[in-house]
Amino acid sequence: MTGLEAAGVVLAGVFAGTINTVVGSGTLVTFPALLAVGYPPVTANVSNSLGLVPGSLAGAIGYRRELAGQRRRLWQLGSASLLGAILGAVLLLTLPPEAFQAIVPVLIGIALVLVIIQPWLARRLAHRRLQPHAHASVGLWLGVFCTGVYGGYFGAAQGVLLLGLMGVLVNESLQRINAVKNVLAMLVNLVAGIVFIFIAHVAWLAVLLVAVGSLIGGWLGARIGRRLPPVVFRAIIVAVGVAAIVKLVAS
Repeated sequence: MTGLEAAGVVLAGVFAGTINTVVGSGTLVTFPALLAVGYPPVTANVSNSLGLVPGSLAGAIGYRRELAGQRRRLWQLGSASLLGAILGAVLLLTLPPEAFQAIVPVLIGIALVLVIIQPWLARRLAHRRLQPHAHASVGLWLGVFCTGVYGGYFGAAQGVLLLGLMGVLVNESLQRINAVKNVLAMLVNLVAGIVFIFIAHVAWLAVLLVAVGSLIGGWLGARIGRRLPPVVFRAIIVAVGVAAIVKLVAS
């Protein structure tokens, strides 16, 4: 990897950390960046999961005020994310690489659709609030578990999925839901990353570069991301995601 390529990966990490804190889908920036510098898809995904953990942690810390009073919800939904992440990581490492290469373009395409409709989804959810539940329902737990499986396997747009799911089933403001989303996404990446360390090839240079960038991005996202229109970030995600689909399909 050249110095210019390394700088590009760090920059992708900054974008991903910021996007993950504000919206989600940062993997659509860092994953293609790692592919572009020569890492095979599975190695890129494994290294990306580990590298994004510091950014998610920075975002969660930045949203600590919105997390107040949600400890029990975090414990309950966190258990779903943890178990789902383990299953997703195992699926990634047990399915043949050809399956990953075939599935990922479809997942990226679905994620791009979610990213594009996210503003509309947010507006809809802002006006739709169900009666409050004492805590996470069985349906919500299962939904978060399935999102954890997806996040452990690939992860792009898991934040958007969590926002949509909790926005419908949890009677909280979107900002407080976003705070929970940051913690759950961090947990999925961390748990999947720990699994990968023991049973997969990890490109530690890639992990370090993404981690440095995502840490900066997570801090930026928590500080200023909510004040900025996400249209620029969303446009970058869509452009890079389309490029990734083309690259994977053509390879």
